[in-house]
Amino acid sequence: MKIRCFLRDEEAALGLPIRMVVLTIVGLAGMTVMLAALAGVQTTPGVLYVMSNTTSFSINGSTGDSPYIRLTVVNSEDEPVPGASVVVWAPDHRTAKAGTTDAFGQFVFRLEHMSLPTGKSEGYIAVKVMQEGYLDLEEQYLIKVRSI
Repeated sequence: MKIRCFLRDEEAALGLPIRMVVLTIVGLAGMTVMLAALAGVQTTPGVLYVMSNTTSFSINGSTGDSPYIRLTVVNSEDEPVPGASVVVWAPDHRTAKAGTTDAFGQFVFRLEHMSLPTGKSEGYIAVKVMQEGYLDLEEQYLIKVRSI
């Protein structure tokens, strides 16, 4: 058997450059697929906040209409959230209004013929806000309603 010296073996070096090029291309293609998959992964949902132009109002007796109320929906960077779905309930949860926020993150509503809970002289307007990419917001005690 003939002993060959690897330092003088030129046959192995002939295919090495093309193999390196092919493996580099395959590696880059695989990395591209992995990065594309990671880019499609949804990040942590954002947080919504709701603000109102009023904190409380009064109605005559136990049934009445609310004033026009403006809700503003913002995210954690204090930016308005347009297109968010908003549902508002009267204190007795029998009357509700629903809609979406405008380009400024605002939703204006008026609850008509709303009632306070039976036997109570006060209650609260509740709101739920939903938007894709954000956690749902439920606020049970947003606006206080009193009977006078």
